[in-house]
Amino acid sequence: MANFSKSGVPRFSVDVYQNEYLPEGGREVDAIVTVTATGGGTIGGAVAAPHLYASGRGPSAAVALMVDCSGSMDYPPAKMRNARDATAAAIDTLRDGVRFAVVGGTHVAKEVYPGGGRLAVADATTREQAKLALRRLSAGGGTAIGTWLRLADRLLSSAEVEIRHGILLTDGRNEHESPEDLGRALDDCAGRFTCDARGVGTDWEVKEVTGIASALLGTADIVADPAGLAADFTRMMEAAMGKEVADVALRVWTPVGATLKFVKQVAPAVEELTGRRTEAGPRAGDYPTGSWGDESRDYHLCVEVPAAGIGQEMLAARVSLVVPQAGGTSRSSEAESGGGTVRNLGAQGLVRAVWTDDLVASTSISPQVAHYTGQAELAQAIRQGLELRKAGDIDGATAKLGRAVQLAGASGNADTAKLLAKVVDVVDATTGTVRLKAKVEEADEMTLETRSTKTVRVKK
Repeated sequence: MANFSKSGVPRFSVDVYQNEYLPEGGREVDAIVTVTATGGGTIGGAVAAPHLYASGRGPSAAVALMVDCSGSMDYPPAKMRNARDATAAAIDTLRDGVRFAVVGGTHVAKEVYPGGGRLAVADATTREQAKLALRRLSAGGGTAIGTWLRLADRLLSSAEVEIRHGILLTDGRNEHESPEDLGRALDDCAGRFTCDARGVGTDWEVKEVTGIASALLGTADIVADPAGLAADFTRMMEAAMGKEVADVALRVWTPVGATLKFVKQVAPAVEELTGRRTEAGPRAGDYPTGSWGDESRDYHLCVEVPAAGIGQEMLAARVSLVVPQAGGTSRSSEAESGGGTVRNLGAQGLVRAVWTDDLVASTSISPQVAHYTGQAELAQAIRQGLELRKAGDIDGATAKLGRAVQLAGASGNADTAKLLAKVVDVVDATTGTVRLKAKVEEADEMTLETRSTKTVRVKK
């Protein structure tokens, strides 16, 4: 049974893993910050505890399902049928009371259900009505994903709800609007709703789909065989129904003289957050993390501190979790919140710096930092290796993908190792000795690229 907290939201905790010891004059401090939410429900909570959700115990939520209806969805015809079935399966997974809409996407965006610029409220009647509307979906037209996102944003913003989420399916490239148009749409939608993106088949652009998910703090994946769509859509909607609190930000404060060099999520996937900072008062910045249910994520912080002498120590950074509030008063200090209204989630972690002449202490690397540094390098090596392969640089691709095989093996990332083995013949995983396969299935290459940022947790 899901364990709900009295407040109806998860309880958050923050753990910091680091080697705080620096040599004399040392300036760079690395730390892995583990954020865990518990007691607010479970991912997939609509299935795990349906009686709780049906009785209105879950947070208010709105979901927009964006289904590609461009002409290519008819090749093969089963693709459109599978997309309709998958959307129906997702609608069946909605808990009662959740507001929802279905958007048909071509070179324009159309409201499939309920229409009239409204959202439907999920119950037995509206689910059946929506599934009837899905039967009328047919393929024809181009692809302009920015228009789909803008319509979803308008629909989702029409409801006063706590969680706003989108699910987007495409099978092709975004050919009927410019990359700049899509970029502007993503900028406008960022922070307004989260969105999972899926590419079906092999005729879509990996960077477009992963870019959408990254900008909107959702997940991205490939469904190479359209027959797998229904199961994937069900899992996505179960995860969405398990979210309990939206718009959580990682707030990082640093003292005078210290500089935050980067912040990145490193588990369950590598996601750069440094450029997404919004100022939050003197020497503090907020980094968006999206919506949370019962789950745990890891973040890598790197702080540059002023040089100091042996025996000195300082607080290098303070990490907390906040949620912006639409109105009312905040318990967090005005100085820390920059005068804005936020709810502090009550969890805090401290990153320290201590200068020592103990060579062993100052040169050892935190196992957590070492692990995730390797995972970030693994994602980069795969991306670079595949780009070099496409460019015809066999030697360069072999070197990068060989390094990726080595890193995947060393870190125990078995899933990524299996995907790599479909692109290269592994001669020796320990040394990273590989040969590029002469023939690689396009679906295998796209799966490796799409899932390259997925990481494994460090072994405790």
